[in-house]
Amino acid sequence: MCRSSNLKINLRDLTLAEMKELLQGLGEKPFRAEQVCRWVLAGGARSFAEMTNLSKELRAKLAEVAVISGTTGLARQVSRRGDTVKYLFGLEDGHAVESVLMKHSYGHSACVSTQVGCRMGCQFCASTLEGLVRNLSPGEIYDQVLGIQQDSGERVSHIVIMGAGEPLDNFAAVLKFLENVHAPYGLNIGYRHITLSTCGLVPQLRELARKKLPITLAISLHAPTDELRNRLVPMNRRYPIQELLTACREYIGMTGRRITFEYALLAGVNDGPEQARQLLKLLQGMLCHVNVIPANPVEGRGFTRTPAEKVEAFRSILERGGLNVTVRRELGADIDAACGQLRRRFESREVRRERLEEKS
Repeated sequence: MCRSSNLKINLRDLTLAEMKELLQGLGEKPFRAEQVCRWVLAGGARSFAEMTNLSKELRAKLAEVAVISGTTGLARQVSRRGDTVKYLFGLEDGHAVESVLMKHSYGHSACVSTQVGCRMGCQFCASTLEGLVRNLSPGEIYDQVLGIQQDSGERVSHIVIMGAGEPLDNFAAVLKFLENVHAPYGLNIGYRHITLSTCGLVPQLRELARKKLPITLAISLHAPTDELRNRLVPMNRRYPIQELLTACREYIGMTGRRITFEYALLAGVNDGPEQARQLLKLLQGMLCHVNVIPANPVEGRGFTRTPAEKVEAFRSILERGGLNVTVRRELGADIDAACGQLRRRFESREVRRERLEEKS
C-alpha cells in the first residue's frame, strides 16, 4: 500500500480492494470500504470528521494509520477567452505540478500531470526541461481533478492524461487513478471519456492493451522516420517506429479501439509534403486518427509554429490518402497551458510566499 511521508497510508491512493484490506486489518467489515472510498474519492473529504456515517471508533482507527493527503491550490491563470484555466497545485513535499481545465461545448475536460517533471526528453516540450523529479501517487493525480472541479464549481466530464510526465513511466499509479476516477464510488467518469497520451513505451503499451480498458490511446509520434524521431523524441532510440507501430496494431487487435496519433508541426522540421506522404505510408490501413497540432511556442526550445497554409497542406495530403485527420483547436496558449507547454514553473514555497505578500 502507498504511504505518505509520515508513514501513514494516504487513503486517496487506495483502490477499493486495498481499502477493504486496510479495514479488515482494523477489524472492520469489508462493506465499510466503499463508504470510505465515497468520502475520499467522490466527496473529496479532507478530514475524518467529515465522514459522518462512520462511527467515531472507526474514524479514530483510521486516523491512527492513515491520512487524507491533498494538493494545495497555489495559483491559477485564466485565458483571455475564458475557456481555459491553468492551475499550479502544491504537493506535500514542496514540489508543484500544473493542470488545466478546458471548457468545451460537450463538457469540462481536465488535463492532469502524472509526474513532477519528465525524463523522456522530447525536444519541443516544456515538461522535460528540468528532467524527472519523481512520480506522482494515484491520489496526487486524482487530487488534480478534484481541485479543478472544486474550483470551477462544475463537474469534470472528461480527462486527458497529457500534462507533465509520461503516464506509462508511472504505470501502476496511473492504472489505480483510472480505476478510482471511473468507479461509481469515485467521480464516475466513463473510460470512453478518458484519453491517455504516451510517447510510446512499448512494454507498458502492451500491458495496457491486456487491460482492455476502453479509453482513448494517443501516441505522440511527431515524425515519420526514425532519423527524425530519434532527434525529436529520444525514446525512439529504444523503441523505433516500426516496433512502436507493431505494438499499436496489437493494441487495436486486442481492444478494438482506434488509436490517435499526435503530430506536432514544427516549422521547417517535420512539416513538409514529403514528410506528410511518409506519414501517410506509415499509417495507411490502420484503425487510427491523426491529430495534427500546430506546435505551441516553448521558451528555450527554439522551434517555431508551422504557418496555417502549410498546416492545411499537410492535413490535405493525409486526408486525400484516406486518413481521418483533425487539426487540434488551440486552447490556453496565451497562459502557457496548451499542448507541450506545461512545466513546474514555480516551487510551491515560492508561490505561497507570493500569495502571502499579496494578502498582506
